[in-house]
Amino acid sequence: MINTTLLHDTLKDNFGFEKFRPNQEKIINSILSGKDTLAIMPTGGGKSVCFQLPAIVLPGITIVISPLIALMKDQVDSLKANGIVACYINSSQSETEQQAHIENILNNKTKLVYVAPESLSYLENTFNQIAVSLIAIDEAHCISSWGHDFRPAYTNLGYLKKRFPSTPILALTATADKATREDISKQLNLINPVLYISSFDRKNLSLEVRPALDRVKQIIDFISNKPLESGIIYCLSRKTTEELAEKLQKSGINAKAYHAGLDANLRAQTQDEFINDDCQVICATIAFGMGIDKSNVRWVIHYNLPKNIEGYYQEIGRAGRDGLPSETIMFESYGDVIQLQKFASQGLNAEVQLAKLERMRQYADALSCRRKILLSYFGEIVTQNCGNCDICKNPPAFFDGTILAQKALSAIIRLKESEPLPVIVDFLRGSKNAYIFEKEYQNLKTYAVGADVSWYDWNQYLIQLINQGYCEIAFHQQNKIKLTPLAHEVLFNGEKVQLTTVQKATAEKVTIKESKVKPKNDSLFEMLRKIRYDLSKEESVPAYVIFSDAVLKEMEINRPMSDDELLAIDGVGKVKLEKYGHIFIKAIIDFHKSKAAKPKKGATTYKETLALFESGLSPEAIAEKRNLGVSTIMSHLAKLYQEGVAIDLFQFITKEEVTKIAEAKIILESPAALKPYFEHFEEQVPYEKIRLALAIIEKESSK
Repeated sequence: MINTTLLHDTLKDNFGFEKFRPNQEKIINSILSGKDTLAIMPTGGGKSVCFQLPAIVLPGITIVISPLIALMKDQVDSLKANGIVACYINSSQSETEQQAHIENILNNKTKLVYVAPESLSYLENTFNQIAVSLIAIDEAHCISSWGHDFRPAYTNLGYLKKRFPSTPILALTATADKATREDISKQLNLINPVLYISSFDRKNLSLEVRPALDRVKQIIDFISNKPLESGIIYCLSRKTTEELAEKLQKSGINAKAYHAGLDANLRAQTQDEFINDDCQVICATIAFGMGIDKSNVRWVIHYNLPKNIEGYYQEIGRAGRDGLPSETIMFESYGDVIQLQKFASQGLNAEVQLAKLERMRQYADALSCRRKILLSYFGEIVTQNCGNCDICKNPPAFFDGTILAQKALSAIIRLKESEPLPVIVDFLRGSKNAYIFEKEYQNLKTYAVGADVSWYDWNQYLIQLINQGYCEIAFHQQNKIKLTPLAHEVLFNGEKVQLTTVQKATAEKVTIKESKVKPKNDSLFEMLRKIRYDLSKEESVPAYVIFSDAVLKEMEINRPMSDDELLAIDGVGKVKLEKYGHIFIKAIIDFHKSKAAKPKKGATTYKETLALFESGLSPEAIAEKRNLGVSTIMSHLAKLYQEGVAIDLFQFITKEEVTKIAEAKIILESPAALKPYFEHFEEQVPYEKIRLALAIIEKESSK
């Protein structure tokens, strides 16, 4: 029987989160039930917790297969910061280091072991002496030749199921279409795997495509307005990364190049500087970024058109992993398309990769909501426009295209969903080419039903129908066009379809000008960010390992001034509270004092408490009504008292207790956190009384 309370307590204590993200708990329950599981979750969707939490709960070792050393180090740092013992083993370590880790594994001192597929052999003897409770395979799309990042070393992982037949395997990836998902299960020999597909909708990411006109100037203008924000610029070639980084540096932007051709030590140094907030911008090929857990990347730019939607979606997903608003921009040029077509035609599965490139180009040229296109590509159909892409913000003119849609969808049915887009257009146009006559398509009922529409226009209308989710491309079946359930509504239930007038591509698109925004360097968020940065240097870990930007934003809004209040912030667990709590609480209190005359953003929450208190409700009744803890309500009353509201706090605390706490304040040298007081009184004085007493003492001393 799976203990739900235990799972939620572990989530809060070790990871600091109050609740699971979509599908996380279901995936964890599947693993704990001993089932093989395939989880498709977008970048930033919380994949790591799906195997890290079970690793804590399960009795044995969890083996995590990961493709990159950087990813391993990143996640192990984060786990250690949360009080979880983990290690990684790979070729970059000395034999002595590896042996030390193996000794800890054999002595049950480690819960998670990260290893690259190439390094599994290092653990072969160890496997015979330990209990492996879970095997997690991250970036699982790398095993499939249908995927966008095939890696030969992954193809050997199929033996794991035979080696550990009773151990559940969890395969995870952020991007996998239907063909790739099926291939992952087959290649890994998963037994009746449970499939979980989380929503791919990253609402916090804005989506924008721009023409590649004076790209460098556009990028410099964009970054100049974001001097405190980290970002990645993806480029097609190594040479471009270096040239662009140099141009940005000359404009005063802290940018560096990253690609596989650079010296390994330089690459590692550059990556570390970016992760540790010492470098603002990375100009990189796709060699950079997989598995980088940096949560505060605020924007991603594609200098060139990506080669497929899977890669594009994974790359933009590296922005805004903390859930805060983030921007993505893609530049499109005809030259990029020609270059990518050349690369694709020379690679593995050339026909499939060329078709995926064409789909990428269609996305860039789209005239409908870009998020709907991305979601439909991964099989997630939505009907509402997102409002957070360039098309939604500046929508083109639409017309009733229902009749055109019905003709096109009917043609797909007549052709038995067995032909690619060009054949469908030929069929609609009534073309008399050899292929049409060989298949005898000219004898079908809807042949030439769209002869009055040009070939180019039909092509664009069909792309719009694909983009809107009425049909889809089966890349693994010679790019055949298939109908989705939405098509049935159009053909048989009278659903209307909106299309946009086809416009020929021109270079005279308007370049968006960046508005000048002056960053606020004196905000509480920036103060907390500086403290986080200094702590990260002391501990030699990335800043976001201490707290993410989202956690700092919550601190800025709610301004916790006690341990209980800080623990209530999503992303703050018990380990981090004990480690960093007093530092951040003191900073918030100091900032509050310096800005006392200014109203607090979250002041309304205190007003609600005051109104209920003045109506005669007790703190316990207010807490129940507001769904808050009693200690939180007490802290509200204490804060209101400090700000001059006439509240008699002595109805909740005696003068003798205030005197005792005042004496402790002197002995303890006025600590910012409440925990030192709590421990001083051997946990016999509740936190809320300490908070009330300190409010009274501070108010009295200010008179």
